[in-house]
Amino acid sequence: MDDSPLQVLTLPTTPYADQKPCTSGLMKKTYIFETKQDYLQNFIQSIFSSIDLRDRQGSTMVVGGDGRYLNKTAIEVIVQMAAANGIGRLVIGQNGIMSTPAMSCMIRKVRAIGGIVLTACHNPGGPDGDFGIKFNTSNGGPAPEAILDKIFQISKTIEEYAICPDLKVHLSTTGKQTFDLENKFKPFTVEIVDSVDSYANMLRNIFDFAALKELLSGPNHIKIRIDAMHGATGPYVKRILCEELGSPANSAINCIPKEDFGGHCPDPNLVHATDLVETMTDGQYDFGAAFDGDGDHNMILGKNGFFVNPSDSVAIIAANIFNIPYFQQSGVRGFARSMPTSGALDKVAKATKIQLHETPAGWKFFVNLMDAGKLSLCGEESFGTSSDHIREKDGLWAVLAWLSILAFKKQSVEEIMKDHWQKYGRNFFTRYDYEEVDPETANRIMEDLEAMISGKSFIGDTFSAGEKTYQVYKADIFEYTDPVDGSILRNQV
Repeated sequence: MDDSPLQVLTLPTTPYADQKPCTSGLMKKTYIFETKQDYLQNFIQSIFSSIDLRDRQGSTMVVGGDGRYLNKTAIEVIVQMAAANGIGRLVIGQNGIMSTPAMSCMIRKVRAIGGIVLTACHNPGGPDGDFGIKFNTSNGGPAPEAILDKIFQISKTIEEYAICPDLKVHLSTTGKQTFDLENKFKPFTVEIVDSVDSYANMLRNIFDFAALKELLSGPNHIKIRIDAMHGATGPYVKRILCEELGSPANSAINCIPKEDFGGHCPDPNLVHATDLVETMTDGQYDFGAAFDGDGDHNMILGKNGFFVNPSDSVAIIAANIFNIPYFQQSGVRGFARSMPTSGALDKVAKATKIQLHETPAGWKFFVNLMDAGKLSLCGEESFGTSSDHIREKDGLWAVLAWLSILAFKKQSVEEIMKDHWQKYGRNFFTRYDYEEVDPETANRIMEDLEAMISGKSFIGDTFSAGEKTYQVYKADIFEYTDPVDGSILRNQV
């Protein structure tokens, strides 16, 4: 057996002009990562190069993904490149699986300098689907605009990347694997972990698990139906809701992560989570929920398929926030919602005299407020809800928050929702998703919309639908000044 140090190579490459990350990282069709030479390597090198060598030398990073097609292949490349770029230790989810909220939890727990999340969120998987790479920083949250821009600038001029091509890891076995590399004084370590453990420990310190166990498995327990949609949340649901809190094993479905998410789009909404919606409509289950591929989005349903829109969901949690022990201990520093989200949360904030922040779309804006001690609970219309316990959206956290409210109030989802509307009023909200739209057409639509709402006559204008008439009260092109760093973001229609 050859015990000589593994060789580190520096290989030439050619830059690509299209590696600009969006709010959730670099997302492309899978075939682009798979067929364009060094496309994956270029972006990974750009991430490592964006970190000062002195900071990454010997440091810890976390790696995981939602289990979609190309996940394991990409992890192998990341491991080889991390070793060659001076990272001292990688913490990787077993079999390469780690939900996005668990990633945030793990980064904070092991004090890593950051983490690489392999996910295209709620987009389809498989060879014909999408693939994505997110970079989270040391606070566990998505990289801010300045870092994403630095990564993009590096990707446009990159000429070479470093890699240790003979380094192989075993993702299925938990434990430490060490490797000696040439020109390194310390061995490179890869630690394969059960990512459910640390995440579950965190949740135990947030919620009253005894009350939740009584709700799910006590004499008068409710029946729940949870759909993991073959994404990364499946193992977490099985371990926490079923094994620990006692919900029957058959109450959780589609819990085995699959590379193509079972041939479905892992988007937890009424269009794509149709199996759950249909099952809930017959009235045999009291509570239902679904999660997206990487576990940061969630959908809540009540008995007979009663749908809770995401804007109302965060408002309900806010109105009942002290049913959750975490907030009894930490207090509530503020609420926040993204600009496209309805004003339901505003009404709760006004009634409770808790400060409300309205931010642009993108979780990083919430993270800034959290790190500054200005925010405890936040949500967005795209089915994302969370608190300052981590720095990401957290689907399972949102479900446990709802179950905590059910346990305390001893009402159905529908009763809780209707009582809330009676007390605070109701905000009607609708979101329309248009997929694979021609960019030029989309830009023209947005330009026309901007021109329309900018017109002086638009405010106060009336529109009719059926027998109802509606009047425009407010319309603006959203502009945000971050109260933490003073940065300004304009033209958020």
